[in-house]
Amino acid sequence: MVHAKTIRRWSWVHKWSSLVCTAFMLLLCITGLPLIFHEEIDDHLHESVPAAQVPAGTPTANLDRVVAAGMAHAPGEYPQFLIWDRDDPNVVFLSVAKAPDAPSENNRALRIDAHTAQFLDAPDMFGHLTYYLFKLHVDLFAGLPGKLFLGFMGLLFVVAIISGVVLYAPSMRKLDFGTVRNKRSRLIRWLDLHNLLGAVTIVWATVVGFTGVINTWADLVLKMWQYGQLTEMVGPFKGAPIPQRMVSVHQAVETATAKLPDMTPSFIAYPGTAFTSTAHYAVFMRGNTPLTSRLLQPVLIDARDGSFTDTRTMPWYVQTLLLSQPLHFGDYGGMPLKIIWALLDVITIVVLGSGLYLWLARRNPVRKTAPASVATSAKATAS
Repeated sequence: MVHAKTIRRWSWVHKWSSLVCTAFMLLLCITGLPLIFHEEIDDHLHESVPAAQVPAGTPTANLDRVVAAGMAHAPGEYPQFLIWDRDDPNVVFLSVAKAPDAPSENNRALRIDAHTAQFLDAPDMFGHLTYYLFKLHVDLFAGLPGKLFLGFMGLLFVVAIISGVVLYAPSMRKLDFGTVRNKRSRLIRWLDLHNLLGAVTIVWATVVGFTGVINTWADLVLKMWQYGQLTEMVGPFKGAPIPQRMVSVHQAVETATAKLPDMTPSFIAYPGTAFTSTAHYAVFMRGNTPLTSRLLQPVLIDARDGSFTDTRTMPWYVQTLLLSQPLHFGDYGGMPLKIIWALLDVITIVVLGSGLYLWLARRNPVRKTAPASVATSAKATAS
């Protein structure tokens, strides 16, 4: 038997955890909905030069030619990352900055044909609608403080879900699943709908909420990896100057591939960037299954002579982050999973909105009897 005092405590937890986070969760759900389809939206709104259509099995171009093609359109800039497009294997991105060790937040991206090494275009990522939605969704345009704040809101959201289950599950057991008491007051109908939709989305909302919290820690996770495993891998090279002359990036990738032949290059970090040392290329390799393709393993290659330095499986906290990112946006299962994610997102918006409506209606002095019946529904097991 659940005591009335216990119910009051859980009711307080559910009410305040929900109220504090609801506005921000609505913002995240609304901005997250188009971000599920960000690739499709970008393709529709922004024209891009297509890569050449080549027969299957056509070998890719030498990476030094690819980099040279990009740098010809970036005078006075420096390459920082070479990235294989996950969605289009015919395209490689070259990310360039004003200095080798400049922060990468304002980098330009150059698209290059992976097979012909022809420059395609330089899309203005900062001018895309999805960029502004992404920034609003990730950090409220406030950097790390914004990320950590949204992470705290995400934790409150998870608390609201758990407390809602504890609070309403006992009373809902008296009703058949899916029951909405249409003959009762409007508030009771909305309460039943709120609980029903909440039950439908409970697992999804918990997973997406918790993975969202993990994603807000990305900057901190990167710092932990930099000062932990990466420092150990770099060893005596720590603090070495960036080489004036570097070995071929194509040679670096060949060396990394020889060390991990069952993996595929995902991206290359140039010396001086946050993902490597000042003396190494870091070739990040990925697996070839839907799951392992999200997990990365860095291979450090001495940028002076192309020799192998070290490779290690990334720590559990980095792997957790890497797995949580695509799970948060439903990127594991192609369009079918994206559609499911979008439907669940819309349902969650209704749950959040109905919860806010129920709270506002309870505070309305004109309606004193109906809100009391709402509270009674949750306390039905106290007697």
